[in-house]
Amino acid sequence: MHAWPASEVPALPGQGRDLRIHDTATGGLVTLDPGPVARIYVCGITPYDATHMGHAATYNAFDLVQRVWLDTKRQVHYVQNVTDVDDPLLERAQRDDVDWVALAEKETALFREDMIALRMLPPRHYIGAVEAIPGIVPLVERLRELGAAYELDGDVYFSVESDPHFGQVSRLDAAAMRLLSAERGGDPDRPGKKNPLDPMLWMAAREGEPSWDGGSLGRGRPGWHIECVAIALDHLGMGFDVQGGGSDLAFPHHEMGASHAQVLTGEFPMAKAYVHAGMVALHGEKMSKSKGNLVFVSQLRRDGVDPAAIRLALLAHHYRADWEWTDQVLADAQARLGRWRAAVSRPDGPSADALVEEIRAALATDLDAPAALAAVDRWAQLQDTQGGTDTAAPGVVSRAVDALLGVAL
Repeated sequence: MHAWPASEVPALPGQGRDLRIHDTATGGLVTLDPGPVARIYVCGITPYDATHMGHAATYNAFDLVQRVWLDTKRQVHYVQNVTDVDDPLLERAQRDDVDWVALAEKETALFREDMIALRMLPPRHYIGAVEAIPGIVPLVERLRELGAAYELDGDVYFSVESDPHFGQVSRLDAAAMRLLSAERGGDPDRPGKKNPLDPMLWMAAREGEPSWDGGSLGRGRPGWHIECVAIALDHLGMGFDVQGGGSDLAFPHHEMGASHAQVLTGEFPMAKAYVHAGMVALHGEKMSKSKGNLVFVSQLRRDGVDPAAIRLALLAHHYRADWEWTDQVLADAQARLGRWRAAVSRPDGPSADALVEEIRAALATDLDAPAALAAVDRWAQLQDTQGGTDTAAPGVVSRAVDALLGVAL
């Protein structure tokens, strides 16, 4: 599977700051100090519908992480998956009487188009679950050999009790875990499981559903969590810098994935920081494909909305905050884009040296994009009211906003 082409990231004078970011596993800010190559894994889409603003907000957050690292002169090894076989995809294909493969390819292609429009930097490796199956099967077999997996009516489950660190990512109690497991794709009430929280590693072939050769596991398809583990271990190894996704992935997805990897390798932790973006709501409820209360990036683009304004609407909210999409949010972003473009269109202006450092400082402090936007607002206001004589300033601002915030002026 291929990703999308990268937009150019302008080089800025000086050097950025190391990133301090909120780690769900510790509940506080941690300073990330990657080596020359920073490693990040972000969980991708299940492609049964178009990219909505909740998706866009999540990928925007981790795009900022990459931009902060690039500004420190590091390389970034970014990996993202596509869950291109899963129950929701198969159910949508059956509902719409379309081929599930064709549906996945169509929505993945649309996702790429949205990412290009929003100037999201692409992953170095963009891997589908189906293409990862040859690497998943040996991991499940190894977990079984280690006594960390067991069979139930042909399906293979992971025993959460095999990992002494289980629970340290989400920091939830067992009751909360059980509730979320039922809500988020688990089957805690299935009879015969050793622990209600045990997640499926390999689903035995079902009538009328796609399946693959699982070696000693028999024909079937992989569970959700082991998919990401196989891809992350293959391309990043253990102890990578950031495991990212929406806050709804902390449990069970990231919790279970961490346990799978830790038992497989005997190493801890899987990631140095578990970073989670907040949820975006519409009409008072979290945007959800199952509820259908969605605002699609592609529809906004078709309606003629400038993608730079969409991105500014995302940046106006702290990445960890839960917030609501409204017409006013978009109108405010469009007005801000107009002000910024007018400010950088002039031949000179106030010095931008301090502004660049303000943006860097804001983003290095837990990706405080709203503070970065406020700093650019102040420069644009100064440009409007007082002007300046620095002929380089408008270009510096334009390049800084592009390089650090991903907004083309």
